[in-house]
Amino acid sequence: MKTEPSLIEAIRSSTWAPVLTEEQLARVEATCYEEFIPKGGFVCHKGEIVDNWIGIISGMVKMNNFSPNGKSVTFTGVPPGGWFGEGSLLKDERRRYDAMTLRDSRIARMPAATFHYLLENSLPFTRFLLMQLNERLGQFIGMVENERLLDPDTRVARCLASLFNSHLYPGIERLVQISQEEVGLLSGSSRQRANQALQVLEKQGLLRVDYGGIRILDLEGLRRFEA
Repeated sequence: MKTEPSLIEAIRSSTWAPVLTEEQLARVEATCYEEFIPKGGFVCHKGEIVDNWIGIISGMVKMNNFSPNGKSVTFTGVPPGGWFGEGSLLKDERRRYDAMTLRDSRIARMPAATFHYLLENSLPFTRFLLMQLNERLGQFIGMVENERLLDPDTRVARCLASLFNSHLYPGIERLVQISQEEVGLLSGSSRQRANQALQVLEKQGLLRVDYGGIRILDLEGLRRFEA
C-alpha cells in the first residue's frame, strides 16, 4: 500500500513549491498546518471569512452549494495535490461555496498572511496563481458546457478527464481512487447512472473499474469521447 505523504512532503511536491526561495519555502513550512476531516465533513463553509488557502494531502474534496430547498450542485472535485480558494483570498471576500470531503481526508491549510506574503514577494508564485486561475476558469466553462449540452455518458467521461490537469492536480495517478458514488456526485448523475456510463466507457477500452478505484487506460480517448 502506498504511504501517504507528510505535510512537509505534500508542500514540497506542490507545483508552486519549486518556484520559491529557500527562505520563502521555510516560511510556508513553518506556518502551514494539517487537519483531518472525516468523510462527509466540511472543509469550509459558504459565507465564512476566508483565512487560509487549502490543499489536499490525501482523500478527495468536492466544491458545492446547496439551494434553499436543499438541492446540491457540485462544481468540481479536488484530488490530492490540488489547492483551492485563492480567488476568495485575492478578492478578500467571504467564501461563496461549501467544500466537503468525499472520503476521509487530510487537509493542508496555508494562513492568509503567508499566502499574501508569497504574493507580494515572489513573482514566480504570482505567475503560478495567474495560471491557476486561468486553468480553473477553463475548467468551470467546460463544466457548464458539459452540464447543458452533453449526455450522461459523455459527462462522466469529461468529469474523469478533468481530474487530469497537471497544473491544478499534479498528484493524480492513472488509478483514480474514486467510487462510483463519487463519480455520480461530480458528474451530476445518480450512482446507478454513473455505473452505466462507466460500463459504456469500459467497453470502449477507455478505462477499467478496479478494486479501490478506476484505472484510466486512454486519457485522450476520454477527453474526445462523445456518446
